[in-house]
Amino acid sequence: MTIRHPHELDGLRRAGALVSGVLAAMRERAVAGAVSRDLDAHGAELMRKAGARSAPELTYGFPGATCISVNAVAAHGIPDDTVLRDGDLVNIDVSAELDGYFADTGASFVVGGANPAQRRLLDATLEARDAAIAQLRAGDLINGIGRTVEAVAAKRGFRVIRNLGSHGVGRALHEAPGTIPGHYDPRDTRRLHDGMVITVEPFLATHCSQTREAADGWSMVCPRGVAAQFEHTVVVTRGEPIIVT
Repeated sequence: MTIRHPHELDGLRRAGALVSGVLAAMRERAVAGAVSRDLDAHGAELMRKAGARSAPELTYGFPGATCISVNAVAAHGIPDDTVLRDGDLVNIDVSAELDGYFADTGASFVVGGANPAQRRLLDATLEARDAAIAQLRAGDLINGIGRTVEAVAAKRGFRVIRNLGSHGVGRALHEAPGTIPGHYDPRDTRRLHDGMVITVEPFLATHCSQTREAADGWSMVCPRGVAAQFEHTVVVTRGEPIIVT
């Protein structure tokens, strides 16, 4: 989506505020003993009350209102009967459609508090997301996102998962400019433009640079180690980017 009118930005901000609020509410309930499916049901109810629809359900028929990924599952985890335990590394990804606008956000955290190794991974992934957003400017190459993420990952001693990335969003969950790699691709000559709406969502991992699809047909799993993700929906401008989530 490209923002061309103030009312479009307003609509996107409303969708962004909704998914951010749902994510925060789900994280608050993600304590030891909580069941993944129950967390998802809470998120689904909050969306329903707001008049919103789950984007993965609407777009792909995903078997859950949100994605809840635990430990070796890096992304697209199906909410199920998994009981969360202290020390579990969890990612919750919330995307929804509200009044024709789609917004997408996500965050990783550790149930009960992170140990030093988990904290380093979480901090590095958050740093990568925020550094990549800060450098966004209309006219610049899209591959600057991957360059920045890769630089942070290398500096912090982690790997970038190469088959998961950011994407266009706004009037659909996934749209132009398509997938945006989290690694640097010098062949990618696409450019950011004023008003472009994208997600920025790096996936950093301890021992994994490619995930594999699990037997459930959805979950993306690290064969070794664990991964973290943080995500915002962002509007590119000629100046500072606008974060709507």
